Amino acid sequence: MSVPPVLLTSDADGVRTLTLNRPERKNAIDAELWDALRTALSAAGSDRTVRALVLTGAGGAFCSGADIRKGVSDEHPLYRMRTLTEVTLLLHELPIPTVAKVNGVAVGAGWNLALGCDFVVATPDSTFSQIFARRALSLDCGGSWLLPKLVGLQQAKRLVLLAETIDAEEAHALNLVTWVVDSDKIDVFVDDLGSRLVAGAPVALAQNKALLNENADRTLREALAGEARAQAMNFATTDVPEAYAAFTERRPAHYTGHWAVPRTPAPKAMEDRTRDA
Repeated sequence: MSVPPVLLTSDADGVRTLTLNRPERKNAIDAELWDALRTALSAAGSDRTVRALVLTGAGGAFCSGADIRKGVSDEHPLYRMRTLTEVTLLLHELPIPTVAKVNGVAVGAGWNLALGCDFVVATPDSTFSQIFARRALSLDCGGSWLLPKLVGLQQAKRLVLLAETIDAEEAHALNLVTWVVDSDKIDVFVDDLGSRLVAGAPVALAQNKALLNENADRTLREALAGEARAQAMNFATTDVPEAYAAFTERRPAHYTGHWAVPRTPAPKAMEDRTRDA
């Protein structure tokens, strides 16, 4: 009998869905699943047919955190943390929009992976906990960086030091969940959200996402320089004239992210040197 993969991957109309598939452990992440996530996120970031990514869990849970069932490994913690760091950075820096579809529990590293997505969609029965302190551990997967930015320092300390479990309504009130959607409607909602993101201009979306992520810790002068750089990249695509044409013609725009700058012929002297070589 074959063992099912710990991470399921499916594609539909430009949206790639990664499903954590250890439902018997509420999708707790073990070494195999960390490695699978690292590989899958790297692949999604380099595949230009993927225009948006959805991260979710199988079996009525999102993710119950890192799997500690086997106790502490003999491997040095620094080596283990490298994989978590790589996965977190890959997710956070993906040049495409990302959506966490949270069905059920999102705990510890699982919750922080959800927070690392651009949008979090939850159901009314979803629950969340920064459980680390109850396990004599500290934050990982970027929680120490994300939480203060999202909820402020005092609320971040409350969530982390008390390791409370909160429901979707409170998470939404704290800006930790973007939308709360009924369980029987979340699939349709996320599918529609994915379609809307795929319809966007890919280069512009990538630039805007990077600007927002980068400028959280920058001065105004640095942010303005980044905006100028990003706008120049946008105008170098075919999407800007397409947007203007669609607006004038009152039709939906079709964005591709294609490079619009014409190629400059090589100077004749360089051609001669190349031919002579």
